[in-house]
Amino acid sequence: MKTLVVLAVSIVLVGIFFCPMAMAAPPMPADLQIVQPDPSLPKELAGFCGKWEGSDPVMKLFLIVEKIGKEKASLYIWRSGFEQIPKGWERIEAKVSKEDGKYKLFFLNKMGGFTVFALIGEYLYGLTPGGNARFSRVP
Repeated sequence: MKTLVVLAVSIVLVGIFFCPMAMAAPPMPADLQIVQPDPSLPKELAGFCGKWEGSDPVMKLFLIVEKIGKEKASLYIWRSGFEQIPKGWERIEAKVSKEDGKYKLFFLNKMGGFTVFALIGEYLYGLTPGGNARFSRVP
Protein backbone atom coordinates (compact mmCIF):
# COMPACT_ATOMS: atom_id res chain seq x y z
CA MET A 1 0.00 0.00 0.00
CA LYS A 2 2.82 2.40 0.87
CA THR A 3 4.42 1.77 -2.55
CA LEU A 4 1.13 2.55 -4.28
CA VAL A 5 0.77 5.87 -2.42
CA VAL A 6 4.38 6.86 -3.19
CA LEU A 7 3.83 5.97 -6.86
CA ALA A 8 0.60 7.99 -7.05
CA VAL A 9 2.19 11.03 -5.39
CA SER A 10 5.20 10.77 -7.71
CA ILE A 11 2.98 10.70 -10.80
CA VAL A 12 1.09 13.80 -9.63
CA LEU A 13 4.32 15.69 -8.88
CA VAL A 14 5.83 14.81 -12.26
CA GLY A 15 2.64 16.04 -13.93
CA ILE A 16 2.75 19.32 -12.01
CA PHE A 17 6.42 20.10 -12.58
CA PHE A 18 7.08 18.75 -16.05
CA CYS A 19 3.86 19.17 -18.02
CA PRO A 20 3.11 22.60 -19.47
CA MET A 21 0.35 24.42 -17.68
CA ALA A 22 -2.65 24.71 -19.92
CA MET A 23 -5.56 27.03 -19.44
CA ALA A 24 -8.93 26.39 -20.95
CA ALA A 25 -10.01 29.01 -23.46
CA PRO A 26 -12.52 31.50 -22.10
CA PRO A 27 -16.09 31.41 -23.42
CA MET A 28 -16.24 32.95 -26.88
CA PRO A 29 -17.86 36.38 -27.29
CA ALA A 30 -21.60 36.08 -27.93
CA ASP A 31 -21.50 38.13 -31.15
CA LEU A 32 -18.43 36.42 -32.65
CA GLN A 33 -18.75 35.78 -36.38
CA ILE A 34 -15.53 34.66 -38.05
CA VAL A 35 -15.66 35.65 -41.73
CA GLN A 36 -13.50 33.73 -44.18
CA PRO A 37 -11.04 36.05 -45.93
CA ASP A 38 -11.76 37.10 -49.49
CA PRO A 39 -9.96 34.70 -51.86
CA SER A 40 -8.33 37.69 -53.56
CA LEU A 41 -6.37 38.59 -50.38
CA PRO A 42 -2.71 37.59 -50.36
CA LYS A 43 -2.26 34.34 -48.40
CA GLU A 44 0.19 36.11 -46.05
CA LEU A 45 -2.61 38.48 -45.03
CA ALA A 46 -5.39 35.87 -44.97
CA GLY A 47 -3.16 33.78 -42.65
CA PHE A 48 -3.96 36.11 -39.74
CA CYS A 49 -7.61 34.99 -39.70
CA GLY A 50 -8.65 32.60 -36.94
CA LYS A 51 -8.09 31.86 -33.25
CA TRP A 52 -4.76 32.25 -31.48
CA GLU A 53 -3.53 31.53 -27.94
CA GLY A 54 -0.47 33.01 -26.29
CA SER A 55 1.00 34.92 -23.40
CA ASP A 56 3.19 37.87 -22.60
CA PRO A 57 5.40 38.22 -19.51
CA VAL A 58 2.41 38.87 -17.21
CA MET A 59 -0.82 37.65 -18.85
CA LYS A 60 -2.44 34.78 -20.68
CA LEU A 61 -3.93 35.96 -23.99
CA PHE A 62 -6.40 34.77 -26.59
CA LEU A 63 -6.80 36.54 -29.92
CA ILE A 64 -9.45 36.07 -32.58
CA VAL A 65 -8.99 37.71 -35.96
CA GLU A 66 -12.67 37.72 -36.86
CA LYS A 67 -12.48 39.52 -40.20
CA ILE A 68 -9.60 40.82 -42.28
CA GLY A 69 -9.38 42.97 -45.38
CA LYS A 70 -6.72 44.93 -47.25
CA GLU A 71 -6.96 47.96 -44.94
CA LYS A 72 -8.42 46.83 -41.62
CA ALA A 73 -9.15 43.85 -39.40
CA SER A 74 -11.73 43.15 -36.67
CA LEU A 75 -10.21 41.48 -33.61
CA TYR A 76 -11.22 40.21 -30.23
CA ILE A 77 -8.52 39.95 -27.58
CA TRP A 78 -8.94 38.30 -24.18
CA ARG A 79 -6.54 39.10 -21.37
CA SER A 80 -6.23 37.29 -18.06
CA GLY A 81 -5.87 40.72 -16.40
CA PHE A 82 -3.00 42.49 -14.66
CA GLU A 83 -2.93 45.68 -12.59
CA GLN A 84 -4.97 48.29 -14.53
CA ILE A 85 -5.70 45.93 -17.45
CA PRO A 86 -9.05 44.21 -16.78
CA LYS A 87 -9.70 40.54 -17.40
CA GLY A 88 -11.97 39.72 -20.31
CA TRP A 89 -12.67 40.25 -24.01
CA GLU A 90 -12.14 43.50 -25.87
CA ARG A 91 -13.23 44.21 -29.45
CA ILE A 92 -10.63 46.06 -31.51
CA GLU A 93 -10.45 47.50 -35.00
CA ALA A 94 -6.89 47.18 -36.26
CA LYS A 95 -5.27 48.71 -39.30
CA VAL A 96 -3.42 46.61 -41.84
CA SER A 97 -0.01 47.73 -43.07
CA LYS A 98 2.80 46.24 -45.09
CA GLU A 99 6.33 47.07 -43.97
CA ASP A 100 9.52 45.51 -45.30
CA GLY A 101 7.42 43.05 -47.30
CA LYS A 102 5.52 41.77 -44.20
CA TYR A 103 1.89 42.39 -43.33
CA LYS A 104 1.16 43.71 -39.85
CA LEU A 105 -1.94 44.54 -37.84
CA PHE A 106 -1.71 47.48 -35.44
CA PHE A 107 -3.91 49.45 -33.06
CA LEU A 108 -3.64 51.98 -30.25
CA ASN A 109 -3.88 50.06 -26.97
CA LYS A 110 -5.35 51.14 -23.63
CA MET A 111 -1.90 52.00 -22.29
CA GLY A 112 -1.49 54.70 -24.95
CA GLY A 113 1.02 52.80 -27.09
CA PHE A 114 0.71 50.72 -30.22
CA THR A 115 0.27 46.97 -30.33
CA VAL A 116 1.52 45.36 -33.52
CA PHE A 117 0.83 41.80 -34.65
CA ALA A 118 3.11 40.14 -37.17
CA LEU A 119 2.80 36.66 -38.63
CA ILE A 120 6.21 34.97 -38.72
CA GLY A 121 6.21 31.34 -39.80
CA GLU A 122 3.55 29.45 -37.88
CA TYR A 123 3.43 31.95 -34.99
CA LEU A 124 1.76 35.29 -34.50
CA TYR A 125 3.81 37.78 -32.52
CA GLY A 126 2.34 40.69 -30.58
CA LEU A 127 4.72 43.57 -29.95
CA THR A 128 3.98 46.32 -27.42
CA PRO A 129 6.11 48.81 -25.48
CA GLY A 130 5.43 46.76 -22.32
CA GLY A 131 6.41 43.34 -23.64
CA ASN A 132 6.09 40.81 -26.40
CA ALA A 133 3.71 37.89 -26.84
CA ARG A 134 3.87 34.78 -28.99
CA PHE A 135 0.67 33.14 -30.18
CA SER A 136 -0.02 29.67 -31.59
CA ARG A 137 -3.02 28.89 -33.75
CA VAL A 138 -5.83 26.96 -32.03
CA PRO A 139 -8.84 25.15 -33.56
